[in-house]
Amino acid sequence: MLQDINLQLVPGQVLGVLGPNGAGKSSLLSVLCGELTPDQGRVTLQGQALDAWPGPARAQRLAVLPQISSLGFAFSVQEVVGLGRLPHASGQQRDREIVEAALRAADAWHLVERSYLALSGGERQRVHLARVLAQLWPGEQGSTLLLDEPTSMLDPLHQHTTLQAVRSFADRGAAVLVILHDLNLAARYCDRILLLHQGRCHALATPQAVLTPGALEAVFGIDVLVLPHPERAHPLIITR
Repeated sequence: MLQDINLQLVPGQVLGVLGPNGAGKSSLLSVLCGELTPDQGRVTLQGQALDAWPGPARAQRLAVLPQISSLGFAFSVQEVVGLGRLPHASGQQRDREIVEAALRAADAWHLVERSYLALSGGERQRVHLARVLAQLWPGEQGSTLLLDEPTSMLDPLHQHTTLQAVRSFADRGAAVLVILHDLNLAARYCDRILLLHQGRCHALATPQAVLTPGALEAVFGIDVLVLPHPERAHPLIITR
């Protein structure tokens, strides 16, 4: 159960959501995208109640990548990513250009002619990332992207390429929320971090302010060293 959560997704920033299993991370995303209705409080998109937006208009501004995405049809990768363009009326040529750009951003362009059903789990995850990127492409201000553990099935290289794509999306003006489990990935790619504990906000601030030994022990029960990254200066978390 979520309680006393008050946050704003800021254009141009990536907000990382961290917390142990059962802390309320996926519930928070479900509330923010309208799948769950809060008992108290409200969710707004560009100052208007989320449930007041017509479906297509909302889909042009808000895209969601759930923790598990699946399709049971033998669509090509190009067709799957093209589903992200359905809320728009930008024309076939422009849609093809955006699908290619989104697949390249997700490092999945080489899969474009493949059948979705023939892909590995990690490849499918990157294709679905491309789909939500295509939905909001190019990620300008006014776009909001919600991602639930987009790196969970990826190898180390594609964990970074995925979060680099998300980071670039925010740099073009989109507001991004991403749920992560890897503390060091969050420290590197997020502007702010929401640390959830038992459905409540334990901390909401910069990675330097949130990812402290005391906070991580209180929330995760782990004993860590936190050092400045030798090249990038963001926190580097090392488990003792």
